[in-house]
Amino acid sequence: MTDRKDELAANLAKVERRISDACAAAGRARDEVTLIVVTKTYPASDVRILAELGVRHVAENRDQDAAPKAAACSDLPLTWHFVGQLQTNKVRSVVGYADFVQSVDRSKLVTALSKEAARTGRELGCLIQVALDAGESARGERGGVAPGGIGELADLVAAAPGLRLDGLMTVAPLTGEYAGRERAAFERLVVLSTDLRRSHPAATMVSAGMSTDLEQAVAAGATHVRVGSAVLGVRPRLG
Repeated sequence: MTDRKDELAANLAKVERRISDACAAAGRARDEVTLIVVTKTYPASDVRILAELGVRHVAENRDQDAAPKAAACSDLPLTWHFVGQLQTNKVRSVVGYADFVQSVDRSKLVTALSKEAARTGRELGCLIQVALDAGESARGERGGVAPGGIGELADLVAAAPGLRLDGLMTVAPLTGEYAGRERAAFERLVVLSTDLRRSHPAATMVSAGMSTDLEQAVAAGATHVRVGSAVLGVRPRLG
């Protein structure tokens, strides 16, 4: 376990330097960017080590992995983000542990999240997932609403009991006009965030950037970066 802690500490230090350097290059203060460590496929023991090392935000993208892990780590001072595509039949479970759902992309999901949050007396932070590989009204390959659908969905979230509209999230698209242009994609998200804040001033979160492109996200103005493999390593495939 000590070896694993040393490994995670070294990886975290490298990521921290990358974020700090990116902030300095962009003329931003380091505290303007929050690191979220994506712990998918890794055990609760790693989450515990990360907490010991000072990590406070962790993310998961599959409820079947996240629910038992969150339960096993419920004594830790962690903020849990759900970042994967979310089916409505998993909403009750996810609302039980998640502090934020970053992948809100359709009205049916808003209704389900609101109903469960209100039932349990929780307030759930919500980010609209934006698909920059979609047409104006379509959905993206990896979920998300097209830019033209942000306003309507944001209004639904803001008016829904138990939900709080906190901002926007995107994943750098693999197809379309932004494929291979991560910085441009993230800059587009920031523009969309500025537009959103005209009607919803408190929706200030801009979640973008992962292990390979966090510098581009910081340069564009992201407030949160979601880093997995650069901290935890690349797990060998099973089988």
